[in-house]
Amino acid sequence: MAETVELTAEKREGRGTRLAERLRKQGKVPAVVYGHKQETLSVSVSHELLLAAVRQGARVLDIKVNGAVEKAQIKELQWDYLGKDVLHVDLKRVSADERIEVEVRIQLKGIAPGAAGGAGVLDQPLHVLRIECLAIAVPDFIPVNIGELQLEQAIHVKDLKFPEGVVAVGDPDAIVVHVTAVKAEATPAGEVLPGGSEPEVITRTGKKGEEEGEEK
Repeated sequence: MAETVELTAEKREGRGTRLAERLRKQGKVPAVVYGHKQETLSVSVSHELLLAAVRQGARVLDIKVNGAVEKAQIKELQWDYLGKDVLHVDLKRVSADERIEVEVRIQLKGIAPGAAGGAGVLDQPLHVLRIECLAIAVPDFIPVNIGELQLEQAIHVKDLKFPEGVVAVGDPDAIVVHVTAVKAEATPAGEVLPGGSEPEVITRTGKKGEEEGEEK
């Protein structure tokens, strides 16, 4: 599990694009904290610390507001058009013993024998998986061992092994990773296959075998 990250949040007054831009110039990110039938708070947090927490896989943060600390799940991140900077974050209050739904990345372990030697191609349709778990027990990733995956075999969501208390949400038959056969490339129309005969040459006379310019 990712280490618990604590962010200090400062209350902010007012709304609007200009205020948000001013906060971002100060290295802060506008945010809202809501949930548990409590007051929705408009706050700002450090962009640097938030970005570091997101990159290390944090899903739940300890938010400190006016000296009080409460846990909050990162529900939504708004990124800039380059996907580099966070423009806004929604934080939902959670309890330590509360079960939440989050998305975690899938990490492949090992080398698939079926893809060795060029006989097959390893394909991974699922790169993230939605799970349900305790708010304080969100795994960094879900490991998937592909060390015995042969040609034309697949690993489904229902085949995965999860940490205690973690369950998958969604289609259990969804394919996580599989090895498919390499498809032979079709020969383009008009291309001469290796070893094939040369095409007959038609002269300007339109007759086969006559030299160009040959008298009749």
